[in-house]
Amino acid sequence: MLKRSKQRESIKKFLISRYDHPTAETVYMNIKEEFPNISLGTVYRNLSLLADIGEIQKLSTGIGPDRFDGNPKPHYHFICKECGSVLDLNVTGLDHINVLAAQDFDGEIEGHVKPKDRLPDHFSPKNF
Repeated sequence: MLKRSKQRESIKKFLISRYDHPTAETVYMNIKEEFPNISLGTVYRNLSLLADIGEIQKLSTGIGPDRFDGNPKPHYHFICKECGSVLDLNVTGLDHINVLAAQDFDGEIEGHVKPKDRLPDHFSPKNF
């Protein structure tokens, strides 16, 4: 059984309140207000633990540092390859993709890679 930690609970509460998928550094800067003596290493360890036990999601975007999501349920993300921003996508009806992929694959499929693109703010007339 996992020992209760006020710091870990605060980190989880912070992530649940956010939809911008903050980095560990952002989590640290905000949690530090409540726990001035907390270290960045403690934040990293707690984020890893929360991700390992399935209470949050760790998102490795391939662009900059990992991001963290307080919503542990499977859902889609949009990752901007220009700035690294991560947004939740409300997409339903795509579960059949995993079923189709599993037809010719003997392993266990838990999800699939989401496409990356640019946010509209990064577009200018010269890009068209």
